[in-house]
Amino acid sequence: MIETVKKSKEPNIEIGCCGHDEHSHGGHHDHGSSAMTRNQAIIWLSTGIATFAAGILFEYVLAVQWSGYIALGFFAFSYLLLGGKVLLRMLKNFAKGRIFDENFLMGIATLGAIALGLYAEAVAVMLFYQIGEFFQEMAVAKSKRQISDLMDIRPDFVNLQTADGVQKIEPELAKIGDIFIVKAGEKIPLDGVIVSGEALLDTSALTGESVPRKATPADNVISGCINMNGLLTIEATQTFGESTVSKILDLVENAVSKKAPTETFITKFARYYTPAVVCFAALLATVPPLLFGGDPLEWVSRALIFLVISCPCALVVSIPLGFFGGIGGASSKGILVKGGNYLEALANLDTVVFDKTGTLTKGVFQVVAIEVAENFDKKTLLKAAAHAEIFSNHPIALSILKEYDETGEKVDKASLSEYEEIAGHGVKVRYSGDVVLAGNAKLMAKMGIAYQESERIGTKVYLAINGVFAGCIVIADELKPDSAKLVASLKKLGIRKAVMLTGDTEQAAQAIAKDLHLDQIHASLLPHQKVEQVEILSQEKPAKRTLAFVGDGINDAPVLAMSDIGIAMGGLGSDAAIEAADVVLMTDEPSKLVEAVEIARFTKRIVWQNIIVSLAVKLLFLVLATFGVSSLWEAVFADVGVSLLAVFNSMRVMNYKG
Repeated sequence: MIETVKKSKEPNIEIGCCGHDEHSHGGHHDHGSSAMTRNQAIIWLSTGIATFAAGILFEYVLAVQWSGYIALGFFAFSYLLLGGKVLLRMLKNFAKGRIFDENFLMGIATLGAIALGLYAEAVAVMLFYQIGEFFQEMAVAKSKRQISDLMDIRPDFVNLQTADGVQKIEPELAKIGDIFIVKAGEKIPLDGVIVSGEALLDTSALTGESVPRKATPADNVISGCINMNGLLTIEATQTFGESTVSKILDLVENAVSKKAPTETFITKFARYYTPAVVCFAALLATVPPLLFGGDPLEWVSRALIFLVISCPCALVVSIPLGFFGGIGGASSKGILVKGGNYLEALANLDTVVFDKTGTLTKGVFQVVAIEVAENFDKKTLLKAAAHAEIFSNHPIALSILKEYDETGEKVDKASLSEYEEIAGHGVKVRYSGDVVLAGNAKLMAKMGIAYQESERIGTKVYLAINGVFAGCIVIADELKPDSAKLVASLKKLGIRKAVMLTGDTEQAAQAIAKDLHLDQIHASLLPHQKVEQVEILSQEKPAKRTLAFVGDGINDAPVLAMSDIGIAMGGLGSDAAIEAADVVLMTDEPSKLVEAVEIARFTKRIVWQNIIVSLAVKLLFLVLATFGVSSLWEAVFADVGVSLLAVFNSMRVMNYKG
């Protein structure tokens, strides 16, 4: 038996402050209490507050002998307790050539205050700074938990069925074709097909949907779902590294590495802003007394106050935290966003392009009519079509095969001697000596076969046997229940254009466009023509607005990859969806797109609220500090207050209800 090694469920996430990219510097940025548990941080802060309060009590309240020295002792202990790490980080950063950060601002301001005899004020700066850091860490921890809840889908073991009985092994050791057991209450560890047993599966960790799905023999199941009841015997169809759960975990762990444009701008802004304010503070301390006279210590005090206020932590922490919270809030609803850049792109959405089959429609086709030409009958036509489509997994081919199966007959593969796929047109096969062509109208035209076009609405498969037109099989797809309200809801959000691309006929596309009130349709498209249409639509959209392509992820990888935002439907059933798309809607509900856009726009509003409020308050107090109106106490409250306001505002994104 192999002991299972449990991997960490916590995604590798760091949110740096004051514009420094921690990964690029090769170090970990220690935010105050980040190395502590929450309880340890509370005890540490409480000790600092109690010591500081004792110092205030002796200095300002108790007029007893030696009270000044006792107060100084309490202040010194409190300052070292609360500010020791800040000073240590400042010195370490000096050694690495990283001078202008929040540690430098806090360290210089407080040491200067001590030099001026403002001991209580110096401790207050460190105390309130650490309180702000504590709440920031709590916010980051909450957003981490929200995203890492998805990490619970990772299985801990596989119950492998062997000749000697059931053996527990690590998921990474399982191979394709292995048979494993999943008991009630356990996670499905690998993608596979059910060999025996029935059960209800809880897919909520993947989809956000609370309604369980029934699984029966021959059904495909994916890793990460929970077996609610029953006993399932499953044959693995993927290794753990290629399974759905593994790809989703990789997606989540890397989501925060892709920064949004707003996030990148603020990071660059802070890199120039911080040294600029330090230089201004130095000029404020030296130039006015030299030019205008007056008390030099007064100007030094103003410069120190200016430094405390100038710390841009509220900006550079709350903004990535806002996007991070948006990604977490979306994941809890079954919407996986691969980065803050895609979240911001969703907020700027202008044009949505939909694939038809499997996206707006159920993708469950059924034969609705068999139209035969003269000298042919329905049985012959259906048999020829079934033999032509036997090697295809396309939904249209499967619907023909299903219809043929219902006649009680089976396809005789031994009778097939040739098989040729004609890209974008159909197939050519030879069976029992007959040459069969099956495909769209373009195939008939390409082969020079005179055919009778069907007037029925639906997808049409035209057939010719030995060069003679034999008839047409009409296959219909059904719209998904929430497709109609999807387009209407997108219009309410201000989406300018909703477009559908399909390889289906113009007639079938027009019928769907009428039901959904689409702005444009482009029918009878080959895969490369879909890419061309998306390129044209991209050129037509306004500058700084985005285009999203929504497909089922199975055969839309080129279009998903070249769009501003590639959105894949039904990630539960498609490896290609998780690989190619920027956003994955884990259910087959198109309306999830509306939720995704709403979350993205709410996130963007929160981020810009933080930017505007932070800059406005800081600018006001910087002006007041320059003219000597604000004290060091007010500077502390201004800095910490804005930081806390921004952090708490960012936390609203994590709890967004719509």
